[in-house]
Amino acid sequence: MLKEHLFKDYYNNNVRFSTKDHPYSKEPRHVWVIARYKNSWLLTIHPSRGLEFPGGKVEKGETACEAAKREVFEETGGHVTITNLHYIGQYQVEGKSETVIKNVYYAEIKELISKKNYFETKGPKLVKHLPDNVKENKQYSFIMKDNVLSLSLSEVERRFFTAKHNS
Repeated sequence: MLKEHLFKDYYNNNVRFSTKDHPYSKEPRHVWVIARYKNSWLLTIHPSRGLEFPGGKVEKGETACEAAKREVFEETGGHVTITNLHYIGQYQVEGKSETVIKNVYYAEIKELISKKNYFETKGPKLVKHLPDNVKENKQYSFIMKDNVLSLSLSEVERRFFTAKHNS
């Protein structure tokens, strides 16, 4: 069942999230990638925001899929191929000064490359389990503190983990 979810984010902005195919923009300017590597969640350590899944802006001349792959590599060293990157949904945040639309992806990372420099981050952080109190946990970024995370994780679980356990 495809449904739109409406809620407030960490900063009390209005957010719309949907698992439909690009309901808010065919060319979103931002991406967020829920990534797994060897049975762990692959996060990045943002120097000021804290732990979060990799993501960022779509650059000029780049598709959202290309941006997702690039952002994961730049921020974590994770190598994403087109076959292990899956569209999960899209969300729209009506901010005070602008509206931001992001594609959410799920990526199963096959290779994690150690790098000397990680673009805008302190590199990768592997965690076996995300804490139940992520919304209150000061180690985690504000990006991880609204319903986009829980809705996206539910969709990942439904589409990828349930299928594996039932085969």
